[in-house]
Amino acid sequence: MAAIDPHPARRSPTAPGAPNAPLTTLALAHALSAAERGLAVIPLSRTKLPALPSPHRDDPPSAPRCHGECGLPGHGVYDASTDPRRIRALFAAAPRATGYGIACGLPPHHLIGVDLDTKAGTNSTAALRELALRHLFTIPDTVVVSTPSGGRHLWLSGPPDVVVPNSAGRLAPGIDIRGAGGYLVGPGSRTEHGVYSTVPGTARLAPALCPPALLRLLTPPPRPHHPAPGPGGRHGTGLVQFVLGAHEGQRNTRLFWAACRAYENGIGDALTEDLVTAAVHTGLPEREARSTIASAARLTAGS
Repeated sequence: MAAIDPHPARRSPTAPGAPNAPLTTLALAHALSAAERGLAVIPLSRTKLPALPSPHRDDPPSAPRCHGECGLPGHGVYDASTDPRRIRALFAAAPRATGYGIACGLPPHHLIGVDLDTKAGTNSTAALRELALRHLFTIPDTVVVSTPSGGRHLWLSGPPDVVVPNSAGRLAPGIDIRGAGGYLVGPGSRTEHGVYSTVPGTARLAPALCPPALLRLLTPPPRPHHPAPGPGGRHGTGLVQFVLGAHEGQRNTRLFWAACRAYENGIGDALTEDLVTAAVHTGLPEREARSTIASAARLTAGS
């Protein structure tokens, strides 16, 4: 993985006169730089939340939850992409964006973020050091991002067949984990509290492999299967539509996510051909689609 440039060149200006135009342009440049390294990104506001409003904000509470199956932007981390054209379109639709988020758990890096917070009364760095001594692992040299509050984000790379969930304080007080379905604020992002930046000496590092002993602490215990109705049901149809709605740079990621959900709900084998057909329709080669679904099957086996 190439260096994370803290000052990438500006590449695609936002519309003249747009709110925060210079900051949005700079955030876009940082996001494009991250995407070049295989990191899927989304625009963020000053509050560190996704900058695009949900297209379903006026839906009734009983409406089925959408993760982007509708094809519209505004689904948070599910909008994440490495495709420059898609990223530019997302930022064009978010003129108030001043930063970007990096989706965790996605190939090729399967990023895991260890968020060492600085909440009152906690020493998260010491807590992580104590965990390392107790469980006999060492935190390797890796990308480290400093937060405006004085905290640190450690970037680690997980194996493709392990899903690390998000958690807050479960590992130890002040230590939050960003895994599948979560995101990290990218270096160069400006928030209402300040700027995120890479710690000197770490920008040229790649996300290091997560130590196996730490990975075991981050992985939840096995859970029982709860089989769902066959692929003709609403859930199966929704997963297929989710794959069909993928843009370039999202196709493999969406297929992998949908296949994992299908296998977790006991409909993976029955839904495979429909998922393959949907993926091929978006432009993904059939062989790659089947390989991605097979990876999802292996990942969820025994979960």
